[in-house]
Amino acid sequence: MKGLMLSLALLALSALCAQGDVPVQPDFQEDKIVGKWYGIGLASNSNWFQARKQQMKMCTTVITPTADGNLDVVATYPKQDRCEQKSMTYIKTEEPGRYLSKSPRYGSDHVIRVVETNYDEYTLMYTLKTKGNEVSTIVSLFGRTPVLRPELLEKFQKFAKEQGLTEDQTLILPQTAREARSRQPGVHSSKMTAKEDKGMQSFTTGRGSQVLHCLLSV
Repeated sequence: MKGLMLSLALLALSALCAQGDVPVQPDFQEDKIVGKWYGIGLASNSNWFQARKQQMKMCTTVITPTADGNLDVVATYPKQDRCEQKSMTYIKTEEPGRYLSKSPRYGSDHVIRVVETNYDEYTLMYTLKTKGNEVSTIVSLFGRTPVLRPELLEKFQKFAKEQGLTEDQTLILPQTAREARSRQPGVHSSKMTAKEDKGMQSFTTGRGSQVLHCLLSV
């Protein structure tokens, strides 16, 4: 555990210069960001994202506080006829709104910043991912509902561009059939078909979990 904390501390120091002037939400209130979010937009210059972005769809992310003061972040996303799940722990730093995370399984380190949020509608995040010699940028947009105002989509796209990401590296994630159906009059998002309900009960946490990372990282 001490080794992990040391490596995360070194990562934080090395990332300060790389992240430059990327802001963090002023007066960040961590207790207000917990709960369920929908992955609305994703932008990245990573090779993995470019190779798989055409298969990506909207996912849900649930943020839960841990007993030791950090955050558990669990993303659930569709894959074929089932749902898959991936979780990471965001470790708090001395700066509210900035977190560190490490994935020993994939050999990657992440520095995450909550750039802007109003807590009850949207959250804009910036992640710097390091894996070996590859350093990549990830910008993520989340909403409390599957659809956000056009101005917020534009804000996400503008911020991604400011971080050097091109239009080809920026994606508004398409809704799944379930989320699209939940927006029809008289249909609530809590309703599922039998097939969807079965899929939601068959989470997998290992094999194939890199389909979409949402709040986690691509």
